[in-house]
Amino acid sequence: MAVITLTTDFGTRDPFVGVMKGRILSRLPHASIVDLSHEILAHWPGEAGFWLARCYPYFPTGTVHVAVVDPGVGTARAIAMLAAAGQIFLAPDNGLLAPVAARVPDARAFHLEPAKFAELGLGRPSATFHGRDIFAPLAAELAAGRATLADYGQPVDELIPGWLEEPVVGTDQIHGAIVTIDHFGNLISNIEGAMLERWVEPQVYIGSQMLPVRRTYGDAEPGRALALVNSFGVVEIAVAEGRASELLGLSRGAPLVVRDAVRHR
Repeated sequence: MAVITLTTDFGTRDPFVGVMKGRILSRLPHASIVDLSHEILAHWPGEAGFWLARCYPYFPTGTVHVAVVDPGVGTARAIAMLAAAGQIFLAPDNGLLAPVAARVPDARAFHLEPAKFAELGLGRPSATFHGRDIFAPLAAELAAGRATLADYGQPVDELIPGWLEEPVVGTDQIHGAIVTIDHFGNLISNIEGAMLERWVEPQVYIGSQMLPVRRTYGDAEPGRALALVNSFGVVEIAVAEGRASELLGLSRGAPLVVRDAVRHR
């Protein structure tokens, strides 16, 4: 079964996502289309890349991932195609795919050649909806196995760098930032949980809070804030049975520091 995932900042109120699915299904009726997320912060490829890099390992070999967060749609920005970990990734070359490429050392990157539009039967794409006019039909052709990236793309040595700064890691502290906020109001950072394993008693400092790192949400009393390493392996700030974003008054970009309490006593 051909699997295609969609990640966009389109939301679900308007018909954009549905129309993309229609374009895919018109070329590949048996496709299994998975909505990864359509609530990415508008115009911010960094959040889309963050999630895509942490979600693709849960999909089967041959999956085609389409991510359209594209403030430069219709401009001279390139369309990136990446072969990595046995899967294919399609996105504007605006930094979105940099986190995936960084995790897969042997990833192969291409730029879609506009001269190939005629071979794809795309016609003239609109200047404002490449998700419908380019990405969806291209994904269908690749998922169907009727084409390879080399058929439509020119190899490139590197893609546009990502928008997110990497955590700054010191001997006794790590500086990072909040990348996204989930449906539950949890503040999700760019600090990998594996970075904390060398410490006996890590503590997170964010806003005016000092939070010990717990194992799970139930390890704090209802209404109390806590830090933990979440199911995607990154440090998260939560409130037991509450919303950390509201209780702490923090949002994307908020800085946080993780320290080893033993070293700082």
